[in-house]
Amino acid sequence: MIVERRARGCALLVVALLGSGCTRDTPEPRAVGFLEWERIELVADASEPIVAMPVAEGDEVAAGDLVVGLDSARIEVQIDEATATRDEAQARLDEVERGPRPERIAEARARRQGAAKVLEVRERELQRLEKLLPRKLSSPDDVDRARASLDASRADRDAATALLAELEHGSRIEDIEQARYALARTEAAVRRLQIDLARLGIRAPRAALIDSLLFEIGERPRIGEVVAVLLDGSRQYARVYVPEPIRVHVRAGDPAEIFVDGLAASVAGRVRWVARDATFTPYFALTEHDRGRLSYVAEIDLSPGTASLPAGVPVEVRFPNAAALAAQ
Repeated sequence: MIVERRARGCALLVVALLGSGCTRDTPEPRAVGFLEWERIELVADASEPIVAMPVAEGDEVAAGDLVVGLDSARIEVQIDEATATRDEAQARLDEVERGPRPERIAEARARRQGAAKVLEVRERELQRLEKLLPRKLSSPDDVDRARASLDASRADRDAATALLAELEHGSRIEDIEQARYALARTEAAVRRLQIDLARLGIRAPRAALIDSLLFEIGERPRIGEVVAVLLDGSRQYARVYVPEPIRVHVRAGDPAEIFVDGLAASVAGRVRWVARDATFTPYFALTEHDRGRLSYVAEIDLSPGTASLPAGVPVEVRFPNAAALAAQ
C-alpha cells in the first residue's frame, strides 16, 4: 500500500511538473491531482494476538464498530487481581470507619478492671510488709520486692486504661484517610486496566470505509503498529500539485473550481492548505527553467453537500483568483 501511494505521488509529480511547464503559455493554469478521502489509521495499543476481525476490506462501518479484536486473556487476569486488591482495600476502610468491635472493647475493659484489682492487692501487701518491718517480722528485701510488684501492677493498670481509651475513641482520622487513599489507588488501577481491556477491541472512531487490513487472525502486531486503514468520505478533498508560476496567487481560503473526470459540471471548493516547500527543490541556484519545474502540494476541500465521490479519481483544479491575477 505504501508503494502504491509513493508511485501515485511520483506520477502526480511528473504530471504536475509537465503541467507547470505548459501553464506558462496557457491563459488559465490549473493544478492536477486526485480526489481523496480522509485517511484514518487504527493502531494496536498492546502486543497481543489478533483473535477477531469481523470486517473485510471494502466494508462500511459505523462509529464504534469492532474492526480488530486482540486477545484479552492476560489483561482479564490482571483485572481479577486488581479487583481483589480493591475489595480488600474496601473491607479495610469499612473496618477502620466502624472502629473496634464491641467484643474488643469489653475485653479491654475487663483487662483494666483485672489490672486494677491486682494493683489493690499489691498495695495492701506492701502496706502489710511495711508494718511488719519494724517488728522484724519482714525483711527489707521483702518490702523491696513488694514495692517492685506494686510498680509493675500500676504500669499494667495504666496500659490497660490507655488501651481501653483508644478503643473507646475509635479509629483516628489519619487511619481513615490512609485507608481511603489506599482504596482510591486500587480503584484507579482497576479503571486503568479496564481502559486497557476496552482498547484491545480496536473500533472505528466514526463511520468510514475499510480500506485495508494489514494483519490476519493469529498474528501479533507490535504496540503502535497500524492494523487497519479506514477512509472517511464525509470530508472529501482534492490533493493537487500547484505549479510554481501561480503559487504566489494561491492562498488558503481562496475559492477553487474542481473538475472531476466523469462529471460534466465543476465542483466548488476552497483551498484549505498549501505546502510551504516545493515537492522538487534542486540544491543548485534556481534558474527560470528550474523554477518552472517546481510544484507545491495543496489540499482543496469540496463544498459541503457535494455528492459522495470515489477516492482516487483524477481531478483538475482552477483557481479563479490566480487566473484573474495572471491575466492582468
